[in-house]
Amino acid sequence: MPTSYPRDRFDDVPRQAARVGAHRAEVARTPRAVVLLWAVIATILLTIVGIVAFLVMSQRVDVVPEETTTPVQTVAPVVDTSYTVLVLNGTGTAGVAEEAVAQLVSAGWAEDTVFPADESSTTDFPTTTVYYASPEEEAAALGVAEAIGGAQVQQSDRYHDPEDTSVKELTVVTGLDRVSAE
Repeated sequence: MPTSYPRDRFDDVPRQAARVGAHRAEVARTPRAVVLLWAVIATILLTIVGIVAFLVMSQRVDVVPEETTTPVQTVAPVVDTSYTVLVLNGTGTAGVAEEAVAQLVSAGWAEDTVFPADESSTTDFPTTTVYYASPEEEAAALGVAEAIGGAQVQQSDRYHDPEDTSVKELTVVTGLDRVSAE
């Protein structure tokens, strides 16, 4: 192999200390500790996701909790004629309260324990409702609702005198559902 070469045009180019042309700088290297940290975090996350996915797919863990239903206590209606019943007319139509009184008397209540009140400040009460004061009276209220041919039942102190606990009283407010369309 020859050790000397003939001179050519590139031998006349002056030598420069600085770089000339398209030179790319080296990419700064990420420290190894950062790369290791990210690898450990990714490994832990992927392991957790894999375990959870396996448990869900094998049906050992439920993602959606099961609905727990609480048993609804139903109270059986009882026709208890020992209660006095106040029947209020919640409509603008006269005689609606008397119809409810007649139904209660035919169901077994004495005429002197059922009191109609046709005068009412409310003339647009939507649905006939039987009101009772305490939870113990719910069965009797359901019995009254059944005796008048169906009504809503609601616990409320609105029509009850809290100071007189000796009187067993229920209140019926007749609503527009009792008024026949003419």
